[in-house]
Amino acid sequence: MNINVYVASAFSKDGAGGNKAGVVFMNQPMMSSQKKEVARKLGYAETAFVSESRIADFKLEYFTPKEEVDLCGHATIATFVILMHLNKLTKEQYHIETNSGILVINVTDSVIFMQQNKPAFYEELLPEELAECFNVDSIDRKYSIQIVSTGLKDILVPIKSEQTLHKLQPNFDKIKDISEKYGVIGMHLYTVQEDRIVCRNYAPLYDIDEESATGTSSCAVAGYLYTHNYLQQDMYVFNQGYSLHSPSEIFVQLHHDQESNITGIFAGGRGYYCETKQLLV
Repeated sequence: MNINVYVASAFSKDGAGGNKAGVVFMNQPMMSSQKKEVARKLGYAETAFVSESRIADFKLEYFTPKEEVDLCGHATIATFVILMHLNKLTKEQYHIETNSGILVINVTDSVIFMQQNKPAFYEELLPEELAECFNVDSIDRKYSIQIVSTGLKDILVPIKSEQTLHKLQPNFDKIKDISEKYGVIGMHLYTVQEDRIVCRNYAPLYDIDEESATGTSSCAVAGYLYTHNYLQQDMYVFNQGYSLHSPSEIFVQLHHDQESNITGIFAGGRGYYCETKQLLV
């Protein structure tokens, strides 16, 4: 089977960088094994497979080179970048069917915002549990280490400074072990410098050592900071990908009621079309 694959970069900054994803519009059914093979041959962290939906505008499935995941922010943004490139967007709001539920996509000028699930909070970890993953002296003890999800579970790890964050030497085998133990996608490390937030994301359990932009993880951090009263804003800006020489910018739009309860959370960003490939699977 010949597969036409579009490639777009999502969460780009100033028209460059970002996180590349493959996008496949399925004109005929594909088996999971074929989707994995496409994802493996492309070599990107995730590839989105788009098909018709009876309950939304589109159905999206997400595959890493290793297996299917329920949701992927940057691959969703990449999908809508390609739809925009193909002049197939005719309105400002869409609904997508995913394994994480029906989600809203808002298209405002060149920025695409993707609805996430409201933050769900899970176990807190002790810094010592991460001792073999990287130097735990780099952890900012002002914040807790907690598993949070807005669609995918991540271990959120606060780091003391941007300089410390970029100097980290992760042990991917140990991060994989911890991820497997807690049933998470991986670890999202972040540092808060006033209102500037810089991140690194590791998911070796899914064959993704480090990723240059992660929308779902950014929403998890925003939800954590807001809920615990560390930094309460309606819009957060996350910077990621510098260690991979692919600077990325992720916007998180947070909605709340008068009692400061989160009522909605969206990951947003810009992107650009890269190329079209043909693969045989």
